[in-house]
Amino acid sequence: MRIPGKIKYRNMWLQVLWMILTIGMYQVYWFYETSKEMSETLDRKDEVMLWTILMCLPPLSLYSMYKEGELYETFTDKAVERWLILLLWIFFAPAVWFIIQRKLNDAATTPVATT
Repeated sequence: MRIPGKIKYRNMWLQVLWMILTIGMYQVYWFYETSKEMSETLDRKDEVMLWTILMCLPPLSLYSMYKEGELYETFTDKAVERWLILLLWIFFAPAVWFIIQRKLNDAATTPVATT
């Protein structure tokens, strides 16, 4: 179930442009915002700011990548396993961005069912 207003639709091509223009710094902002949106939608109190800070510290970034994968796994009801997200972060990070953002965009554009 989606909570209105918690998930923001983001244009994928515009994000690529932002990534290029900011020399990759947009990734940190994107990581924080998308993790925060998923956490709020799930009504969890995750330490998203801490994960974002750890994302900038190479040895500790593995923990934040894993935690985001865990959050995404919960958000999608295990559509993608957290370990796959972690491995993709390590070996091909653009795939993580595409997978997560595609699902968030779907959630942002899907009408909320009213009962």
